[in-house]
Amino acid sequence: MTMAAVAAHFGRDVDRSLVKIAGIVEHARERGVDLLVLPDATIGGYLHDLYHPEGGPLPSAVGVDGPEVAAVAALARDMVVCVGIAEHAGPGAGARYNTAVAVHGDGVLGVHRKVHLPLAENEAYRAGDGFAAFDTPLGRLGMLIDFDKTFPESARTLALDGAVVLACLSAWPASVTDRSDRIRNDRQARLFDLYDCARAAENQLYVVSSNQTGVLGGLRFLGQAKVVDPAGEIVAKTWAKGGLAVATADVHGDVARARRSMHHLRDRAVGAYALGAYAGT
Repeated sequence: MTMAAVAAHFGRDVDRSLVKIAGIVEHARERGVDLLVLPDATIGGYLHDLYHPEGGPLPSAVGVDGPEVAAVAALARDMVVCVGIAEHAGPGAGARYNTAVAVHGDGVLGVHRKVHLPLAENEAYRAGDGFAAFDTPLGRLGMLIDFDKTFPESARTLALDGAVVLACLSAWPASVTDRSDRIRNDRQARLFDLYDCARAAENQLYVVSSNQTGVLGGLRFLGQAKVVDPAGEIVAKTWAKGGLAVATADVHGDVARARRSMHHLRDRAVGAYALGAYAGT
């Protein structure tokens, strides 16, 4: 399987975003990509401010079954594409979810609504309520949206549900309280990489991690799209600039080899854990 994580900037203009997605998908197809993971908030952009999100324009909400997602599915054809949207969740203020959708030429394969909402993000989005893996033509996949991957239980739940690849879609900014002149030295840049590698290693699976780049409002995004193998090693990375992090691997074979002797999911001491996700309940 050839996997690609996207680092790119997406703003408020939905039509412009769809044109940009088309170009990225075609570039990925030329490189033989089977799984393409676009950033969080690909369609409609992310928030301008994490402390006062309603002080600026909010992302346009679209439906999972709407024409925008259908357009990405048509572009995908035989590729599996994960894309981030602000999902329309009914009438009223704050009636949107921060959502990841996995599509294929046959339509929608899976949907994940961001569960963990940092700072004042709950003023703009409703929280999702769970994590579930789903089947694709490439194997079983799970999705996380940026802050979700901070919590080990999120990825572990998906691994226990059979995921062999985690698609992590992010709009992850540099630190807003402790800025660094160089993004590479930023505290959030280190954490972003740390979480990707830890989630892959502790669950012995692949992580395909995308991120926004550039600036939107008061937020400066990190980029650092990457593919991480089941040992927690980064095998492809974009750093701060836009581009594709591409890696080809025998995913199922690599996961099986990683778990051949030390199998982290099998060897859990379930009775010692208080948390339901670790206890498998």
